[in-house]
Amino acid sequence: MRGGALWQLGQSITRRLSQSDKKSAIINRCFATDAQLKKTALYDFHVEHGGKMVPFAGWSMPIQYKDSIMDSTLNCRENGGLFDVSHMCGLSLKGKDCIPFLETLVIADVASLAPGTGTLTVFTNEKGGAIDDSVITKVKDDYIYLVVNAGCRDKDLAHIEAHMKSFKAKGGDVNWHIHDERSLLALQGPLAAPVLQHLTKDDLSKVYFGEFRMLDINGVHCFLTRTGYTGEDGFEISVPSEHALDLTKAILEKSEGKIRLTGLGARDSLRLEAGLCLYGNDMEQHTTPVEAGLTWAIGKRRRAEGGFLGADVILKQLADGPSVRRVGFFSSGPPPRSHSEILDGTGKGIGEVTSGGFSPCLKKNIAMGYVKSGSHKPGTEVKIVIRGKSYDGVVTKMPFVPTKYYKPS
Repeated sequence: MRGGALWQLGQSITRRLSQSDKKSAIINRCFATDAQLKKTALYDFHVEHGGKMVPFAGWSMPIQYKDSIMDSTLNCRENGGLFDVSHMCGLSLKGKDCIPFLETLVIADVASLAPGTGTLTVFTNEKGGAIDDSVITKVKDDYIYLVVNAGCRDKDLAHIEAHMKSFKAKGGDVNWHIHDERSLLALQGPLAAPVLQHLTKDDLSKVYFGEFRMLDINGVHCFLTRTGYTGEDGFEISVPSEHALDLTKAILEKSEGKIRLTGLGARDSLRLEAGLCLYGNDMEQHTTPVEAGLTWAIGKRRRAEGGFLGADVILKQLADGPSVRRVGFFSSGPPPRSHSEILDGTGKGIGEVTSGGFSPCLKKNIAMGYVKSGSHKPGTEVKIVIRGKSYDGVVTKMPFVPTKYYKPS
């Protein structure tokens, strides 16, 4: 999403929704009309439960429910949150050459993944910039499952299809299926595993962070990935859309009210506290994975061999260092927002904020953004300009809130 993080969107739209019809007309001019928006299988359920629906990436999605974004964020960390993320695009690549094909487009060492495991990766362009970030899973040697961002769906699919056509013309064996018949739920927080365990016979204690399973949940065949976008333990569940509502109700019922429906507003504050990028804010087509702090996602073999789009640019940055780097900040004054200018001690501009807000968990301002190399070390004091006034800030390590991913001890 461009032009500000979801937190900003949630706050601004919540204010607008409570104002006059004149303001509503402004919203309609700025965003798609209801008739143009896609609706997930849970749309009516969201509305029934007080979901404040807003346009997002061509979909009508809940920004929040009856509780505040702050309360919803805290409850996810303390108990759990259930997110409808069916606007995201899941797809499968199959064929004996699906891995060599995918490795021409992404920075990950897909071939070295063990079956049933996955990783975060980045689709790059010819200049090394990020087309999108994605979680990919190697189901088998001839089967890859991946999920791409809703706002990038059209360009991602066009990009993949164009390269697939060329690859197949040279004799490559790869095909795809876009999972528009499935919905995607994200179950996050400390109660995610114990609650979901009530709905499946498979032992979830043997499924670690980044692992993928096909299993029955609530009597329905699902794709399960132990991952998420909050920094908490949790799962993303791909379920046939006709069963999405029943599964949602079953999860909420088994949690006895502790796991709550959670909207995009809290999803944004949670991912910011976890130091995770939002594509369109913290990564763009001109941003490389090295600049974005995702060097760890570039497989060792890929660093040696390249072979993906923009590899020459990225490998040079690995060798020489990037000119800018993504960093975190604590700051005083009002919460920083996207495009707030960052100054050094002499008042010289060294970068800008890409995402920022007030942390419900830490009770202080947090932000991330890009600064010139040399000004990126933790402890570096900066000034952040908000509405023409400078406020004190300091570069800090991320994540801001420690992650709780479920890994082998």
